[in-house]
Amino acid sequence: MDHLTGESDIPDQVGSSAACGGGPHSGEEEAQHDTPISSVPPQEDVPTKGKKKRSWLWSHFEEIIKDGEVRAKCTYCNGDVCGKSKSGTTVMKNHLLRCKEYPPNINKSQTFLKFSKSEQTHASVDDDLVAEKRSKLEVWKFKQDETQKALAKMIIMDELPFRFVEREGFRYFMSVAQPNFIFPSRWTVARDCYQAYLEEKKNIKSFFSKCSSRIFLTTDTWTSCQNLNYMCLTAHFIDHDWNLHKKIINFCQISGHSGEVIGKEVEKCLLEWGITRVMTIMVDNASSNDVGVEYVRKRLQRWKDGTVLNGKFVHMRCASHVLNLTVREGLKESNESISRIRNAVRFVRASPARMQKFNNCVKQEQIESKRHLCLDVETRWNSTYLMLECALIYRRAFDFLEFSDGGKFRSELSKSLGVPSDDDWDCVKAFVPFLKIFYDATLRLSGSLYCTTNVYLQELVTISRMIR
Repeated sequence: MDHLTGESDIPDQVGSSAACGGGPHSGEEEAQHDTPISSVPPQEDVPTKGKKKRSWLWSHFEEIIKDGEVRAKCTYCNGDVCGKSKSGTTVMKNHLLRCKEYPPNINKSQTFLKFSKSEQTHASVDDDLVAEKRSKLEVWKFKQDETQKALAKMIIMDELPFRFVEREGFRYFMSVAQPNFIFPSRWTVARDCYQAYLEEKKNIKSFFSKCSSRIFLTTDTWTSCQNLNYMCLTAHFIDHDWNLHKKIINFCQISGHSGEVIGKEVEKCLLEWGITRVMTIMVDNASSNDVGVEYVRKRLQRWKDGTVLNGKFVHMRCASHVLNLTVREGLKESNESISRIRNAVRFVRASPARMQKFNNCVKQEQIESKRHLCLDVETRWNSTYLMLECALIYRRAFDFLEFSDGGKFRSELSKSLGVPSDDDWDCVKAFVPFLKIFYDATLRLSGSLYCTTNVYLQELVTISRMIR
């Protein structure tokens, strides 16, 4: 509890028996607690039997080898200084005098206590590992460096802009929560975030170099609204504690969607991360992916760890994408009915005034639902399902809008395919339950924080039975 009272804790080796006035006992206490280390002669080093005499300073340092040179690593701040026997111990003593983590040098201001939560695993009666969260009491003191690192982590996790640290609300909050916090600029936060990325990348590369299991890769490419091509590569792996991890190891702009470009970009990323043990590469059914994966498979076979079963199962196709192709083909059967309902939803969402009129129709028909109309993206069938499911709830409101809008609703939709008829609504109503089957299966198969390899076949068989 010395940190709580502000007293220093100088080791016995640094102590002195010289009295500074007063009684014999009070003089010893003053020499032990208040005399600085620079004015206290160390105790005489007593050599052990059969060994050379060793300085008391080595109880605060650890001998390490760095770049072929003997160094002395401080046990408090992990800094290293020259540790050669010919150089003496003066450098070590000077470092100890200015080490901020050395207990006698720590600020003697009042510290605080805090409860920190830690998770411990233990075996249950059935020999199963059970995780239990416990709290322990620790001494806490404000540290600018750790707080700034935590700020950078918050910026990354919550996807906040770097300028967030310069906003008035954040500065007011921190001035109340911790007045000692020195506000960094947005440029400093950007550097801290990049440094956090480099440290995390270093840790993951170190794990990959020591990992004995194989890595599963998933990749996808797309074109943005600015007509730029991007590729994302994700690594899925299991650590030594059998925990499943997902890490995005590459997100870059590529020149095109050709198989050769994709294959070379994947190979470049694997070499950068030092990944040689690849199990499978999962992609969608695009023909360019076939060429790209075949290129990577041939390259993997030439690497030291090779492939499993001569790379026969390196190329894996995404089950969710297979379901996507199936549903998009089935949507063509009701394309006109779906298009009419899509145009009706688009008409209502076109302006706040139309939305207000539609809400009045909802109240007139006494439809008690707080869901909002959503417009789908035609390339994503699951958004089409969500649009149709919501539109069916407000079917009576659409019918009422046709007669209460002064003919604007009908005249606007007549320019394309016309107003949704009862047959259109009935067709969609019969079609939505089938879409829900595929929608739920896609959600279960698209999970990335749990294994899906063992359930996709069961999902496909279940869908087949329900359709029959």
